[in-house]
Amino acid sequence: MVGAVTAAAATIAPGLDRAAYARRVVLAEAAALHLAAARLDESFDRVIGMLLGCRGRVVVGGVGKSADIGQKIVGTLNSTGTRALLLDATRAAHGDLGAIAPDDVALLLSHSGESDELLRLVPSLRVLGAGLVAITGNAAGSLARCVDASIVYGPVTEACPLSLAPSSSTTVMLALGDAICFCLSEERRFGVEDFARFHPAGSLGRKLATVDTAMRRGDELRLAPASATVRSVFAESPRSGRRTGAVMLVDSAGKLVGLFTDSDLARLFATNLEKAFDKPISDVMICAPLTVTSSVRLVEALELMRSKKISELPVVDSESRPIGLLDITDLIGLVPPDNDSPRPSLKLFPQAGA
Repeated sequence: MVGAVTAAAATIAPGLDRAAYARRVVLAEAAALHLAAARLDESFDRVIGMLLGCRGRVVVGGVGKSADIGQKIVGTLNSTGTRALLLDATRAAHGDLGAIAPDDVALLLSHSGESDELLRLVPSLRVLGAGLVAITGNAAGSLARCVDASIVYGPVTEACPLSLAPSSSTTVMLALGDAICFCLSEERRFGVEDFARFHPAGSLGRKLATVDTAMRRGDELRLAPASATVRSVFAESPRSGRRTGAVMLVDSAGKLVGLFTDSDLARLFATNLEKAFDKPISDVMICAPLTVTSSVRLVEALELMRSKKISELPVVDSESRPIGLLDITDLIGLVPPDNDSPRPSLKLFPQAGA
């Protein structure tokens, strides 16, 4: 065992500048991407045309590292409006071809274009599906010759020092897969709203979430007529659920006309205005408060709360009737800021005017 470790250690290049070596690898793969971009021609348009006309699913198949790239392409297709399925070449030959429907189009991935496991599926895919397209590095390969349309990126130099491990070729294949996915999504006018439907979880889902997913509603809301006195509003029996720090005040038609917060109540005590307790709350409420609708993005509502330094934000319907409330205490950490979206400061801050 010691001898094996010693032998392995002996193969380590002495004095290797690791950062410089890493830069060479990255630049080699970047050069391959430049070459592939320059080689794109009308064949790309033919592939997109076939996939865009696919009424079923895009069935992506590959072997080895190409299969790994295929898995990522399937994920991106599904998340951007094109239904897709990953087909394992080995399992397909043993029954999984039953997943193929007549309206499906197969997208096959092979750098060499000579993968036996993939090529033996072609006759069956031809019978079972609606068409065959490919991404390959070999224009003269068997795969390019037997499909309906192919994107041929041509020869590339692998970044692997032995020129053996798929590296530049898989990077190119991945980038071309992204190009296909995003071309299809653009053609379908796939928008942010569509994207949000497919990403309800994680930080991405939270950034795309709308106000109605986080607002308080129903019995958690504190509502009162603007004509009521301050004392009667706060003497009302407490509601069930989480306590909110603001009362939404409505007129006789049920429309929101004001907001009265715990900070406003504290200010009455601090300024010895106890006489106001027996006057209409409309005399001391925040008139025409800021509001949002339930369809506004949560990150946009948070940015509004941050910029205006408010801790509660009423949510209203199309007729200005209150249907919910955003409370800053519920939103801490809910939408993590990043470089591409507003940066809401989720510290607790006093209500405007407090």
